[in-house]
Amino acid sequence: MKFRSTLHRTPEVSLRDAVLRGSAPDGGLYMPVEMPRLPAGFAERLPSLTFQEIAQAVGTLFVGEDIPEAALSEIVAAAFDFPVPLVTISERLHILELFHGPTLAFKDFGARFMAHLMEYFVAESGQQLTVIVATSGDTGSAVAQACLGLPGIRVVILYPAGRVSDAQEKQLTTLGQNISALEVAGSFDDCQRLAKQALVDPLLAEKVTITSANSINIARLIPQMFYYFAAISQLKNPQIPVVFSVPSGNFGNLTGGLFAKRIGLPVAQFIAATNMNDVFPEFLRNGNLIPRASCRTLSNAMDVGNPSNFSRIVDLYGNDLAAIRHDIWGCSFSDEATLRCMHDIDSRSNYMLDPHTAVGVLGWESFAKQNHANTQGIVLATAHPAKFADTVARAIGIRPEMPERLAALLQRPKQSILFPNRFAALQEFLLSTGA
Repeated sequence: MKFRSTLHRTPEVSLRDAVLRGSAPDGGLYMPVEMPRLPAGFAERLPSLTFQEIAQAVGTLFVGEDIPEAALSEIVAAAFDFPVPLVTISERLHILELFHGPTLAFKDFGARFMAHLMEYFVAESGQQLTVIVATSGDTGSAVAQACLGLPGIRVVILYPAGRVSDAQEKQLTTLGQNISALEVAGSFDDCQRLAKQALVDPLLAEKVTITSANSINIARLIPQMFYYFAAISQLKNPQIPVVFSVPSGNFGNLTGGLFAKRIGLPVAQFIAATNMNDVFPEFLRNGNLIPRASCRTLSNAMDVGNPSNFSRIVDLYGNDLAAIRHDIWGCSFSDEATLRCMHDIDSRSNYMLDPHTAVGVLGWESFAKQNHANTQGIVLATAHPAKFADTVARAIGIRPEMPERLAALLQRPKQSILFPNRFAALQEFLLSTGA
């Protein structure tokens, strides 16, 4: 398997190089040179497969000869040691709970798989690796937890000061060891810009082996395909067409689903459900993506005004707007609508939503009202409600029970470095600590 840049200005590379570089030297994102296909009949066999068997089968298509089958099996077993349950809310609505990993967020899937891939490649080469990650909430904690204590790897997290929940911040800043948390005076988009600059900076390239852990890294997207297949495998009536509603910010999660469809997953439609940071739904309406400064919302992990994976989506569809519109239906919702949805689902179904998953439910409900076809919806539940306890209490009047592993972190002292929104400062930090 070879990978190429979305900008087509650099040579094709192996999976190893794509993972360890993060993004291509020309500033583009890595894509498979050719999208593979699953063998005929794979979808029909899904109900008989475990999650690990699904991950092995799908992952094998993308790792090629870079990872031996036995090594991939070990990576899969180490990365995915938690359940992925599909919960039925009503006859047409299901919730895929992706928050049962160590940091209670869907980012654990991508982060843990990526970390073990990096560990394999670093051990093979003997080099030291700096992993830089910008986070709007959950990505940084998932990457930090996944890489904690791994030899040859250090993690530098950039997060926007005052724009993550208390629980998220404690997950980012209390680990220590090989994890550094930089509290940036700015927005997530500022953090993302700084991280992208670091990846293509020639001075850093001379001194530090640096890669990204954001969803711009292809190692994050590969495992995000796995749980789409796992969702279909748990349906009681898989013959009814499936629509996935994906709470969306940087669009890595949705892109993983689009990859899954391209290799053989039976999906009728995807819903790109956003909060008021709605540049992608606007793109679907008018054909132009116009980045803008992100605004703060209750679903803060989706507060992205310039989604990185947009370039992958356009590349995947050959810049064919009609084809993108055929597969993706976009919508956006306010904080007020999000709170009402959390309240209504709790009242009707006794099911507690975090604000991000609520946006996904709103997306499905809006789609279902306007499209009366015989379909069933699967909403990706991206985070445990306890990570947003104040917002949940505001919506339903009850604070969610705090899982023990999260409660323990809340008692630990914060360890972060207040950091200016300047690339020169980041460059100096990486050079002074990465030798």
